[in-house]
Amino acid sequence: MIETALHLLPSTLALGASYALVALGFVLVINAVGAVNFAHGELVMLGGVIAVGIASVLPDGLAAPGLIVLPGVLLASAAAGLGLAALAYLPLRRAPPVNIFISTIAVGLIIQHGVTAGVGPEPRLGPPLAPGLDQSTMVIMVAGVAIAAVHLLLSRSQFGRMLRAAAQDPDMARAIGVPVGLTIAASFALAGALAGTAGLLLSNQYFVTPSDGANLMLKAYIAVVIGGWGRIWGAAAGAVLIAVFETLIAVWLSYAVAEAALYLAVFAILAFRPQGLFGDTEGRRA
Repeated sequence: MIETALHLLPSTLALGASYALVALGFVLVINAVGAVNFAHGELVMLGGVIAVGIASVLPDGLAAPGLIVLPGVLLASAAAGLGLAALAYLPLRRAPPVNIFISTIAVGLIIQHGVTAGVGPEPRLGPPLAPGLDQSTMVIMVAGVAIAAVHLLLSRSQFGRMLRAAAQDPDMARAIGVPVGLTIAASFALAGALAGTAGLLLSNQYFVTPSDGANLMLKAYIAVVIGGWGRIWGAAAGAVLIAVFETLIAVWLSYAVAEAALYLAVFAILAFRPQGLFGDTEGRRA
């Protein structure tokens, strides 16, 4: 059993790193607008489809390294995030959060059915990050660089401070000259870029289909519940825990048992620690 765990450790960490990117983008939008983006899973799926499409038109086809495809995926996914903000958030920014929930669900369905109509429902294989090298290691490295870049952006740059100010108190941020609308749009763009990167990383080892969005959205939501609502690094840790359930426990027992155990763990967290494993208690936050 220990040998099996060690053998599966690289793929487990790679899956966890990919899920962490999904969760980070999900939390960015929650913190920016105080509402859940239910189309986030479709943005991940769209990133994988975009990666397949870009790779297919390059001279080497799908043998082209995913690292070459990545810049195009980032730009296209960031644009998709901006489009989502323009369609699902900006027209409803003064409406109750439930309106935004519904609008993002609608946009997610539009993306799903649009991709199905455009390329078909069949699973598609994305390009490897670097042909000839271990893909799990490459996924961990690329995801680690992306996560580190987001950390530096949010914690060390003026732009990151503007993002945090707009998320914590938009009225006060606006009063001191922070362009709140621009920072919210940037949050959606950054979330889209992270989602697209995750889609590229997942597409080679797990394929990509237009119906993947709902499952990816559920994984992001569970990661947020485990890690603590709105906590970026807690969500990343929750994403790694999900990967452990999906690989190690699934191999030792079965995938169905692993899924059931994961949901039972979520129920237990909600019952005994509703603020998440890494969240503050209500008293401490007050």
